[in-house]
Amino acid sequence: MPIDKKAITKAIEETKKDSKKRKFKQSIDLVLNLMDLDMKKPESRINELVELPNPPKKDVKVIVFASGDLALRARNAGADGVLGKEDLDRLVNDKKAAKKLAKETDFFISEAALMPLVGRVLGPALGPRGKMPTPTPPTTVIGDVIARHRKITRVRVRDQLNSQCSVGTEDMSGDLIAENVQTVISRLENKLPKGLKNIKRAYIKTTMGPLIKIEL
Repeated sequence: MPIDKKAITKAIEETKKDSKKRKFKQSIDLVLNLMDLDMKKPESRINELVELPNPPKKDVKVIVFASGDLALRARNAGADGVLGKEDLDRLVNDKKAAKKLAKETDFFISEAALMPLVGRVLGPALGPRGKMPTPTPPTTVIGDVIARHRKITRVRVRDQLNSQCSVGTEDMSGDLIAENVQTVISRLENKLPKGLKNIKRAYIKTTMGPLIKIEL
């Protein structure tokens, strides 16, 4: 049984009310406490890219690893950066630059042929953050792939029984954010062994605000 939209909207309205005004546009995050999962088992770990029905209007940095025509099309499509084989080779002995790239970039896309090199050079920086690139063939319509990644939120369950992801911004309506929350929870329901029974508690919060419980 899906979580009631009214309960989600109520929590969103409360978190907006309780959150102090900041000099920047705060994100609205969904925080989930999970239960009855053995985190030593690979099937309990989740790293999902969920496309939101109502993506927030915020900067999402997408970098593409590509060569030749695909690299050119990626630049023309508005990628925040396009790195080729030579760029990756330069990062081999520059762990500081690799970590900075991983930290400052939201999503990576890679031409399939470059994936082994990306994994070798950037795997130690990207892997622990759950940011390994989405592989794509050289003939792909890269503009569509980039646009889709700007609508995505990342849902991770790795070592701890909790997960936090962005589902909107404070200037969005409660109804739109609630639909995003339902989309994320629906995806998790399909991934978790016991579905919604693995979700112990759910909260909504702004970037700097307190946790507001969603009444399940």
